[in-house]
Order: sequence, then structure tokens, then C-alpha cells
Amino acid sequence: MPEFVRLEHSDDHPGVATIRLDRPPMNALNRQVQDELVAAAREASEDDAVKAVVVYGGPKVLAAGADIKEMNAMTFAEMSKVAGSLQAGLGAIASIPKPTVAAITGYALGGGLEVVLGADRRIAGDNAKLGVPEVLLGVIPGGGGTQRLARLIGPSRAKDMVFTGRFVGAEEALSIGLVDEVVAPDEVYAAALRWASQFSKAASVALAAAKASIDQGLDTDLATGLKIEAAHFAALFATEDRAIGMKSFVENGPGKAEFLGK
Repeated sequence: MPEFVRLEHSDDHPGVATIRLDRPPMNALNRQVQDELVAAAREASEDDAVKAVVVYGGPKVLAAGADIKEMNAMTFAEMSKVAGSLQAGLGAIASIPKPTVAAITGYALGGGLEVVLGADRRIAGDNAKLGVPEVLLGVIPGGGGTQRLARLIGPSRAKDMVFTGRFVGAEEALSIGLVDEVVAPDEVYAAALRWASQFSKAASVALAAAKASIDQGLDTDLATGLKIEAAHFAALFATEDRAIGMKSFVENGPGKAEFLGK
């Protein structure tokens, strides 16, 4: 049984699962937490009943970073062996082929920010503080931060955050596109659940194709991206949901289809 990361289901929000970080007091992301994040992401990905995923660290903090005490004694040779695993753990949310949203309360720093960078959407409390302060420790973000942050907010803003290590408040994070919505701290989780719940009856295979098309296309040139899109688009014509959706549209108009997720 996982000790620090749980995949929780709510009767009030069918189809939505929460990946809950729970390592008090600050959800420090040690290697065990990283491994448990990978396992939770895999479970959410493989469970057909899960249509969307919320990532949440509780009402006080998302995660204040990696476990520096654990890293402090590591040598170059030791880190070289586990750096890939660290990226896989902190980037685990990005591997989920379903809509994902991070509910950010308090601090999301270092590895904590890298975890939420893997989500499709980020909702923050107005007291949230986000940052990648690794340079203040003599290192750089190593869990995907230099890559996902630059793709999300652009290289200049990413370099400012990485070079200085400064914390970004919720309003600035919203203005630069680091988060997508700012709400009162006690509304963060509810807002994330509301966003995720809209996909509980959606065409989940089409959503997975849309997500893959966007994510894969961002890593290549436009011409290749268009080919990726075309392949995913054509493949959906082999699904039951495509037949259901188009038949429903012809007979009843838009927005009335009841999809099977197949």
C-alpha cells in the first residue's frame, strides 16, 4: 500500500479521481513519493472509470520541493543513476492520457512546481507561492522544470524564474500563464473538482487523442504536428464513440450524445 500518495475517488464527483500527496508537514518529494506518484498516475491511466484527475496536496501546501536532506549526501555517480527516475516521478502527471488539473494551495516550489507543470490546467489559491529555487542550492530544476516551464510561459520568463529562484505570487502567476485560475484558498480543491467533473461523460478516447496531438505536436515542427493530428483524427473513426457522437448529432443536434468511452 502506498504511504504518501493515494488515488482517491469521490461519490460526489463520479469519474474524477484525486492524486493526493500526503507527507506532512510540507509534502517533501523524496524518492518514495516519486515512485508512488508514478504508481498513482499509472493506476489513474489504466482505470477506465477515471475520466479526469485532480492533483492535490491538501489545504495548506501542494509541495515545498524535493527532499533536500535525502539529496544532500548523494554523489554525482549516485545522482546520475537516479536522475531519470526523478524526472519520471515528478513528471508522472504528464503521462496520464486524461484531463488533469492541479489544485495548488500554499507552496508549489521546486519539485512541487514540476509536479503541477505536468497537469493540463492549474488552479491556485490567491495565497499560493510558486517557484523553482534550485539555483539557490547550486543546482537547477531536474524534474522537468527547465523544459516544461519554458514551454508553458516562454523562455525569457522561465529563465527569470530559474536564474533568480524567486517566488511568484498567484496574481503574477496568472498574468504570465503559469496558472490558469486564481480563487480563494478554501475554494481551490472544489474549483479543481468542478473543472474535472465536466469530463465525466465525455468522449474519453477523443480527449486522449486531443491531448496526445497537442503534446506530441509541441515537440516537433508544424508539418510533423499536422501529420500527428491527422493520424489521431483518422484513428477515432474506428471507435464506438465516434459513431455514437455523429449519429446523435445528425438525429438530435449537438451535445446530446451518451458516450461509452470506447
